[in-house]
Amino acid sequence: MPAPQETEAAQPPACIAPLLEPLTAFPGIGEATVKLLSRVAGGSRIIDLLFLMPENVIDRRCRSTIAALEPGQIVTLTGTVTRISEPAHRRQPWTVTLTDDTGALDIAFFSKWMAKRAVMNAVMQVSGRIELFNGRKVMNTPDYFVSADDHIPPLDPVWPLTAGLFGGQVRAAMRRAFARVPSDLPEWQNPAAVKKRNWPDFRTALLWTHFPGDVPEFQDGERWRESRRKARERLAADELLADQIATLLAREANRSRPGRALKGDGHLRREALARFGHPLTSAQSRALREIDIDLAAPRRMVRLLQGDVGAGKTLVALLAMLRAAEAGAQAAIMAPTEILARQHFATFERLSPVPVVFLSGSVRGKARREALAAIADGSAVLIVGTHALVQDAVHYHDLALAVVDEQHRFGVGQRLTLGAKGEAVDMLVMTATPIPRTLLLAQWGEMEVSRLDSKPAGRKPIRTSVHGPDSFQGVLAGLERALKSGARIFWVCPLVSESEALDIAAAEARHISLEQKFGERFGVGLAHGQQDIAVREAALTDFAEGRTKLLVATTVIEVGVDVPSATVMVIEHAERFGLAQLHQLRGRVGRGAAESFCLLLHGSEMGQVARQRLSLLRETEDGFLIADEDFRIRGGGDVTGNRQSGLPGFRLADPENCDIDIGTLLVLARQTAETLSGQMKRERDVPENILCLLSLFKKSNFASILQA
Repeated sequence: MPAPQETEAAQPPACIAPLLEPLTAFPGIGEATVKLLSRVAGGSRIIDLLFLMPENVIDRRCRSTIAALEPGQIVTLTGTVTRISEPAHRRQPWTVTLTDDTGALDIAFFSKWMAKRAVMNAVMQVSGRIELFNGRKVMNTPDYFVSADDHIPPLDPVWPLTAGLFGGQVRAAMRRAFARVPSDLPEWQNPAAVKKRNWPDFRTALLWTHFPGDVPEFQDGERWRESRRKARERLAADELLADQIATLLAREANRSRPGRALKGDGHLRREALARFGHPLTSAQSRALREIDIDLAAPRRMVRLLQGDVGAGKTLVALLAMLRAAEAGAQAAIMAPTEILARQHFATFERLSPVPVVFLSGSVRGKARREALAAIADGSAVLIVGTHALVQDAVHYHDLALAVVDEQHRFGVGQRLTLGAKGEAVDMLVMTATPIPRTLLLAQWGEMEVSRLDSKPAGRKPIRTSVHGPDSFQGVLAGLERALKSGARIFWVCPLVSESEALDIAAAEARHISLEQKFGERFGVGLAHGQQDIAVREAALTDFAEGRTKLLVATTVIEVGVDVPSATVMVIEHAERFGLAQLHQLRGRVGRGAAESFCLLLHGSEMGQVARQRLSLLRETEDGFLIADEDFRIRGGGDVTGNRQSGLPGFRLADPENCDIDIGTLLVLARQTAETLSGQMKRERDVPENILCLLSLFKKSNFASILQA
């Protein structure tokens, strides 16, 4: 595999240089249009425009006489302008009558500039949908109204637009962009796969996608539909292959970085486990063995520890950090919120045989000075904190292991900054978000993965039930009984404040109503993302310590809130959440010995997919099964919850926009990438076809790839 400095210096091949130029390279396109094109294309390069996939293709191949027209048809016909009627007032349309040998057709224009194209006795082409008006066939606002000599695409793609941008502008720019695609690009896909799946080459795939009307074989029949699907499948496979190759380059770079061997005799671990008082689960033991192998190796560890809610990730992290302590070094764990960091600190203080120091933004004055001094002189062996751990003022004595909890809440830069606080620091990142196997391959492929797929003994199943609007008062009565018996209850709403656009309960409004009903007797708190951090943390602390018995919240409690005494979770409008997110929210209860309950409240109108999701959640607590099913139902989305479908960061490999099997393509891409990476490793060179692929699919910044 090429060394980092060699890869970083690699330049895109000259054959694709025209595609990597900015859209401003097109003569005659104004700056304003370029900005709009860049906005819809998601980038300012010519290749970015070519990767703007059409949303639809309108079939305009039906050529008809006027007498043979049928309502609902999309037709293209030719006739002579025999009448032009201006509107009596501005709300009426212009009307142009087009006549052929079989009859006459009235065409209504609500756009004056389009109607002005009509000239008496001129022969014109028109294309649009036939409608009935007062029993007469008409065409309202045609898509095309041009002279008989102009070209109307028989298969007409419809690209996404934005305010101020018109379809004709996109079409013209796309024509110019496609003209720059070389006809002799080297093939980067496995030739056997191309033949087996009947894929076109890269240039032909773009032609079939953007200009199917230019292909003579598509002028009759329905062959164009399957060919277009194959073209989209090919382009999605290219994007996935580029990503997988980049991922393997990053993994190889991680493996090649010199590290330090961390070995210990196990005495600190044994003492921590004795204090814990329970044996490790088989999954915890397996994950710890995998981590130990990495820590003992003379290379840096970059490992993802994925554990379902309540699977015991924190204990595994502590034992890994104690291995660093046994080797005479320091270890730090960074959490995204102060309440989660303090929970880790409390656990570590109770179990750790070595000193533990806490650091966050709220630690000030003498306590902060003492913490910084202990970190700097090494008397603090284990350090727990928030993003404060990566600030410039924090200097470590000998940081050897960095653990990042709920790592998707941090940017890559923060993760790398923590790792840079020591020499050859090993990195363990953790997440409780159930990640589908497909997404593991796509998004985390540069890391080794350990999976905690079982829970500690003694955890009782969470009884999950689904409730419609008619049972709302019964739910409130049941909650009152639970509160009287000492229960603590989460109530989760999907919005913060009332929305006119979405008729759903909001946290603030629900807090008011529940405060009126239960506040005086039990105390009702409120926590959401728009609050000041100190206010939100105080509400979470009041609930954790029992000063309030019911907490109304948004999804800010999805991860990192550990209240073992909380036994009831109510999720309002559960049909509006994804499966994985519902599972995460449910995981906030069932963390103690008492029986726990999750109540899924849904609205009066619920689709079939939402019913499937809620039924599955009611039937199983297996987060990995739920995540895989969620991906199957609606695509993986972004595991942070920002994007609700598709693969994160992909434009072409999007199952919502085309009928393709992303999972199969991803496995194929992985296999091809592994074969190619083996070849590159042997030859210590990145071949031209792979440089083309990586450069075209936004993988030209090799330096960032190697830091991923």
